[in-house]
Amino acid sequence: MNLFADEPTTPICSAKGCRDAAVWVLAWNNPKLHAPERRKTWLACEEHREHLSQFLGVRGFLKDVVRFDEWQDPEGA
Repeated sequence: MNLFADEPTTPICSAKGCRDAAVWVLAWNNPKLHAPERRKTWLACEEHREHLSQFLGVRGFLKDVVRFDEWQDPEGA
């Protein structure tokens, strides 16, 4: 939620405690909870991209990693 209308909203990294700007979109899916075509997303800065990717990857959840400025939400949201 942006409390100040004159402040631009910058997407931030999903890593706990990180407030850096997002550079990457990590698209993932938990097959026990989501339909196969469903994609959830986490955002990552340069520093946390590898860590978050590994976290999702070892669980078999990671589907794609795309630069934030190139991301197109397949669900259109």
